[in-house]
Amino acid sequence: MTSTAPPLPRRHAATRRWLVVAAAAGTWWAAYAVNGRWWTWLLRDVLGLDLNTRLGSGVHFFLYDSVKIALLLVGIIFVVTVLRSFMSVERTRALLGGRREGIGNVLAAGLGVVTPFCSCSAVPAFIGFVAAGVPVGVTLSFLIASPLVNEVAIALLLGLFGVGPTVLYVAAGLTIAVLAGFALGRMRPERWIEPFVFETRVGGRAVDPSVGLTWDDRLQMGREEVVTILRKIWPYLLIGIGLGAAIHGWAPQELFTRYAGPGNPAAVLVAVLIGIPLYSNAAGVLPLVEALHDKGLPMGTLLAFMMAVVALSLPELILLRRVLRPPLIGLFVAVVGSGIVGVGYLFNAVL
Repeated sequence: MTSTAPPLPRRHAATRRWLVVAAAAGTWWAAYAVNGRWWTWLLRDVLGLDLNTRLGSGVHFFLYDSVKIALLLVGIIFVVTVLRSFMSVERTRALLGGRREGIGNVLAAGLGVVTPFCSCSAVPAFIGFVAAGVPVGVTLSFLIASPLVNEVAIALLLGLFGVGPTVLYVAAGLTIAVLAGFALGRMRPERWIEPFVFETRVGGRAVDPSVGLTWDDRLQMGREEVVTILRKIWPYLLIGIGLGAAIHGWAPQELFTRYAGPGNPAAVLVAVLIGIPLYSNAAGVLPLVEALHDKGLPMGTLLAFMMAVVALSLPELILLRRVLRPPLIGLFVAVVGSGIVGVGYLFNAVL
């Protein structure tokens, strides 16, 4: 009677492989979980830095966000690359493209709502989706919706301003994400994506994922993809986060009330232009929105400002530059910015 069990050395190799994967996953999770507490302890308790000052807050922000986004890049790129190894790019595009793209935009925007990423944190997921062959327009819907609309912002907005503004905010954010992603997808944006994002490599050579690969090949692909992409984008990552840290906590209330007050017919456009250089998530910018609302500024102007901060931040655009070429970044800003400005004026007319 012949046994179908694999040879003992092969079974031992497989066991070691999955033990290493499990240990790496546990280490990643632990590092992500303690990241914020670690930097708080080191900077405040060990080095005696006051984290309530602009300097202390900015240093903490830079170190915490650099590690957080690097970990997200490592985790998302590795997992997506391994998953991508089971399906060729062409097959994925055929499945998700064409007439299904509109539905894909809606689903991607919905996925963005339940993933509470800030704008820079959403970039690693964007890279992973594009690398997996998901249409760029669909992926852009996710990139817009993820920071723009999330459950934390919804809960805070509901508590501060009630049901009406909250419903309008969610509807407007999803509409912008879906329509902007769909419109950009009609412009053949793939030609403005850096080629390395689409390539699958093992041992430095491009391979076809539809060809039979072993688990060792797939894991090697994941490791190499992480190293390749991190090597290409790390300067942009640090520049973007550094800029965000430099302006972190800056609350331009006087500038805002002077140039984007209710007496200025261009207030919504000015609010969007003020919001783009800033870097925060929706929860972080809501206290400023509440303070400005108490000073009498219209809700539409304030929601446009908040949307610009979380969906068009300058650090995000710097990070995106490594994977997107300038024409697509310009179109992204123009389409999303136009939608935000339009929503701001609509809200001012309705509320």
